Amino acid sequence: MNKSELMKTANEIRKGIVTAVHSAKSGHPGGSLSAADIYTYLFFEEMNIDPKDPKKADRDRFVLSKGHTAPGYYSTLANRGFFPVEDLTTLRKVGSYLQGHPDMKHIPGVDMSSGSLGQGISAAVGMAISAKLSGDSYRVYTLLGDGEIQEGQVWEAAMLAAHRKLDNLVVIVDNNNLQIDGAITDVNSPYPIDKKFEAFNFHVINIDGHNFDEIDAAFKEARETKGQPTAIIAKTIKGKDVSFMENQASWHGAAPNDEQYAVAMADLEKVGEALCQK
Repeated sequence: MNKSELMKTANEIRKGIVTAVHSAKSGHPGGSLSAADIYTYLFFEEMNIDPKDPKKADRDRFVLSKGHTAPGYYSTLANRGFFPVEDLTTLRKVGSYLQGHPDMKHIPGVDMSSGSLGQGISAAVGMAISAKLSGDSYRVYTLLGDGEIQEGQVWEAAMLAAHRKLDNLVVIVDNNNLQIDGAITDVNSPYPIDKKFEAFNFHVINIDGHNFDEIDAAFKEARETKGQPTAIIAKTIKGKDVSFMENQASWHGAAPNDEQYAVAMADLEKVGEALCQK
């Protein structure tokens, strides 16, 4: 995909996020919207995956460590063809396979059930070690929240990843600066995030998480990095492209009502129209 196509796809993914959370009347739109461009690049450009064969042995693995942003994950998988986009409206409903957090047993394309913050990266490290031990070529990607990295288990996993020289592992931190209780600096500051990962012997890349040129360059650099894992610190905007959600911690875990849903979709339609004129 070229940059224009990636931007249009990310916009469709954002529409799916808002639609799913509105339909469920609960969920986590803010951090899903901030990560939509990262999701788009991973699943439409970077990763070796096949929607027709979700369990193929040589597929690249993805672990959503910040599992509550499942609406973003699901919208991405649906738009990539793993299951029907129409199913997004069943999010969190009784009997739906699209639970509030990712479920590897029932959702095509999900490699790891997650939701307990801090634990997803450990699973990703385990997958990367497994690939090394068995001589497999697949790569492992895991997406963390910047609030999530307040969890100690994250740093235990990071220490092991560097110790084992896991150059097949890429850790992405969605640095939107907000968590459920407010700014991460007010709750328990993890800054400077890049210096911390460097201290754990990661190769670190800082990017604008909404700039596809920078995203593209970062993942290419990660592929070329040997002998150590890579951490991509992506500076993002919580609630990206929905006017009343941007940079508002209150939209970490809240669903838009009907009126708000209409405004949100109108915002995203405008973004889409602007992209079509480029």
